Amino acid sequence: MIEDVERSAGLSARDRRSPDLRRHHRVKVSILGRYMLADRREYPCQTVDMSPGGVSLTCAVMGALGERVVLYLEHVGRIEGTIARLIPGGFAVRLNATPRKRDKIASQLTWLANRETLGLPEGRIHERLTPLVTGVVLRLESGREVAARIIDISMSGVALTTASTPAIGVSLMVGRTPGRVVRHFEGGIGVQFMLPISPDLFHEGLTL
Repeated sequence: MIEDVERSAGLSARDRRSPDLRRHHRVKVSILGRYMLADRREYPCQTVDMSPGGVSLTCAVMGALGERVVLYLEHVGRIEGTIARLIPGGFAVRLNATPRKRDKIASQLTWLANRETLGLPEGRIHERLTPLVTGVVLRLESGREVAARIIDISMSGVALTTASTPAIGVSLMVGRTPGRVVRHFEGGIGVQFMLPISPDLFHEGLTL
């Protein structure tokens, strides 16, 4: 699986045999998530690039070199590592992962790298679930309230059925969660959250 990622980047067989290149080659990919520093502070983040052995993040709060970091990335899940270097607007993490987890990461990166070629929709990459309580109220900036029902939800957004269709780009509250409308479909809308949901809250019992 790791070799699939390396082939997609055009690495030769000789390059793929190099342990250093296998460890450090990265695929440019944008994944939303959250990270927790050693003092247990938690913040949203987004990946810049990633390999089975490391990931670069854009984030609001910097950690220290060598500091332990716990990450939760959409469809990748929970991973841990240490801050290897600081970069403009974020930092790079050296991952501590089992061979099985590295294979899973490599498989996901291969999928992402070939997503456009395969013609698969963006929404397919995100882990999604349907909460136990699906009823929710949308509150528009005008103060108007609209009843809606959740179809499914990911850490970064939610698909809703609703009789009213706010315009694309409109900001609103989905329950107590701020977001904006990013797409329309028959009978409903797709909303992207302003910040991804914390992994601790992302389960079937969540309430927006």
